Amino acid sequence: MTTHDAARTSHARLAHELARRRTQRGFTLIEIMVVVAILGILAALIVPKIMSRPDEARRIAAKQDIGTMMQSLNLYRLDNGRYPSQEQGLAALIQKPTTDPVPNNWKDGGYLERLPKDPWGNAYQYLNPGAHGAIDVFSYGAGGKPGGEGNDADIGSWQ
Repeated sequence: MTTHDAARTSHARLAHELARRRTQRGFTLIEIMVVVAILGILAALIVPKIMSRPDEARRIAAKQDIGTMMQSLNLYRLDNGRYPSQEQGLAALIQKPTTDPVPNNWKDGGYLERLPKDPWGNAYQYLNPGAHGAIDVFSYGAGGKPGGEGNDADIGSWQ
């Protein structure tokens, strides 16, 4: 082996040893603390936005259900000349009422497949005559009681 070959071999061993040490080197405490601080800041900014999403989704679902029921009630009115009475309620959309005024052109199969519950598990409310229009369909929101603010606020066909 020549001196040149020995130097090259020695250099290769040294480079290999340095590469091995670099791959085995861990993170310093400062580096770890910086990463944890960044993750904490991101969590503080993102978590509140994510946590309000389910409430917002429930309110949107309630508005969509109410819109569907209002369309069905309007079809009922077109077929029968009037909305279901307060006594007949929303059930008139899935089963032909037997109480007066009995609809004369009620469509077989009904106007809805089933009456949905609001996203909080409560029945939707129906008023005829309505306080905000000819009829009102609404949910009491998360609170399950009239009125309220925020997620507890009523969600209605008038909104």
